[in-house]
Amino acid sequence: MIPSSKEKTILASAAVLVVLAIVIQYSGILAPQVGSGEIGSEGINVTLLTNAGIMIEVDEMRIYIDPIDLPNEYRDKPADAILITHDHGDHYQYATVNMLQKESTLNVFPAIMDTEIARHDGLGVVPEDEFEIGDIKVTAFYMYTYSPVPGTAASHPRESQYTSYIVDIDGFTIFHAGDSKNLDEYEDLTGAINVAMLPLGPGCQTMYEEEVVNVLQVIEPDYFIPIHFTNGANDRFVRSFGRSIEATTECEICNLDNYMMNTFQTQ
Repeated sequence: MIPSSKEKTILASAAVLVVLAIVIQYSGILAPQVGSGEIGSEGINVTLLTNAGIMIEVDEMRIYIDPIDLPNEYRDKPADAILITHDHGDHYQYATVNMLQKESTLNVFPAIMDTEIARHDGLGVVPEDEFEIGDIKVTAFYMYTYSPVPGTAASHPRESQYTSYIVDIDGFTIFHAGDSKNLDEYEDLTGAINVAMLPLGPGCQTMYEEEVVNVLQVIEPDYFIPIHFTNGANDRFVRSFGRSIEATTECEICNLDNYMMNTFQTQ
């Protein structure tokens, strides 16, 4: 457990987020209802931002993971916590983290990002560390990739101890994989994840997308939200692999475009 001295009390005022409702359906795969939601209402609102960015809203709490390039209106949606998976520019952006600050914001980074931790008065974590955001438990998990060319360095070395995150909201678990593909450690997550957010990129190449299908077969989440894709590649992924996912898992694809929100009902 992360020392309690590093924890911050989370205080937030109620706010309302209204988004156009869209239900996505392809070849019999129906995404959970996408609609407007309210902070403090029953359910968990998950908004896909840009690239791998995610905003989670529940019970007067707002958590961001890897936010970048946000529109100015997000200044009115400050963070109770910001979780960063690694230091690449499409996952961490100094200006965006600053834009989302309020007095009690908890900023969390992999421990290797010591400059950013000091810059944002942040908390450094390594895989398997745990910390709390109010009543929400977060576990830092593994985040690394292998080099596609033997003998060359990986873009996300295991020794850097970058972090994915498992957000546990009263037993409803949301997993954000960062840039990870299919890792041996994912076997530890089998049956333990309700919503898995996995990257289609970089470049949405077929070999990476096939790994996503493999991960879903290992983790066995209830829902899958594609992240980290170029424009339109999420729809192409569903066309290419939707039937395979439907045939080999019990996972429902929740296919969101940027700035689209889905409300997950937990009761």
